[in-house]
Amino acid sequence: MIDLQTQYLGLNLSNPLVAAASALSKRTSIVKRMEDAGISAVVMYSLFEEQITHDSLAFNYFMERGTERFAESLDYFPNLERYNVGPDEYLNQIRKNKEAVDIPIIGSLNGVSNSGWIKYAKEMEQAGADALELNTYYVTTNPDLEACQVEDNYFELVKAVCDNVDIPVAVKLSPFFTALPNFINLLIEAGAAGFVLFNRFIQPDIDVENMEVDTTLHLSSSAELLLPLRWMALLYGRIDADLALTSGVHTGVDLVKTIMAGANVAMVASEFVAQGIQRATEMLSEMENWMMAYNYESVGKMRGSMSQKNVENPAAYERANYMKALQTYDNKLP
Repeated sequence: MIDLQTQYLGLNLSNPLVAAASALSKRTSIVKRMEDAGISAVVMYSLFEEQITHDSLAFNYFMERGTERFAESLDYFPNLERYNVGPDEYLNQIRKNKEAVDIPIIGSLNGVSNSGWIKYAKEMEQAGADALELNTYYVTTNPDLEACQVEDNYFELVKAVCDNVDIPVAVKLSPFFTALPNFINLLIEAGAAGFVLFNRFIQPDIDVENMEVDTTLHLSSSAELLLPLRWMALLYGRIDADLALTSGVHTGVDLVKTIMAGANVAMVASEFVAQGIQRATEMLSEMENWMMAYNYESVGKMRGSMSQKNVENPAAYERANYMKALQTYDNKLP
């Protein structure tokens, strides 16, 4: 019998497949289908800082910064009402989802300042959220802003939230930090219990026919798994926090790779949006069949088995293997 159980943010989960933050969690009927398909926990779609400050005089400031924000926030600009839910509706959706299913529901806050975050973090906890995910990505375009100032802002935000809620808090990060392991340790000191690698954000294109910036959101592919997979393998065993991998998990084999690199859980959205919720059942079956074929009795024994600390060639995850990788193309040159 294969044991798929895992733990994430102190939550006992039946397996490592978690629904990432997406619009799917807006409908309780879909959340119920996720549970029935075998998904072990659901991260709510994000409540954005812009929604919290919608009625304030500061909103114009955030509107001007909108194009620098994480992909989820771009979906509703310039018309915020198209996103359709404010803080009260969001909290009510947490309650409805919690009443409908037995799996954990994780709240999600997206923003870059303390404006309203503590208040709504508390209210998410009161609404029944089992944990909280802070989604704090933004592009630093001010040339006068030093890297240490950016990190200090993150630290203060995470600390402010963690000091005011009793539920565990995970931080969803981008990969664009100078010294990511050190930065993660600072956020652990601030109270973070886990980290989600990595934010997937829109890379704007240019529409040369209409002379517009195109911010179309494209679904991920398995090719995008490589970046978070590498960092997962580098961080496993080096930090005292749980790890979730998101972006690029589309198959049962992707799920296996995620756990072997060191993740507690894998978070999936694009595959469910593109192929339907039933893919969760198929992915878990693929993972279980692989584990049986390769004699892994449990997720616990498989976790971290291919991390940097456990492979014969740890340099393969670092620059030392870079030249060797390039040389594999030598014989393919015309």
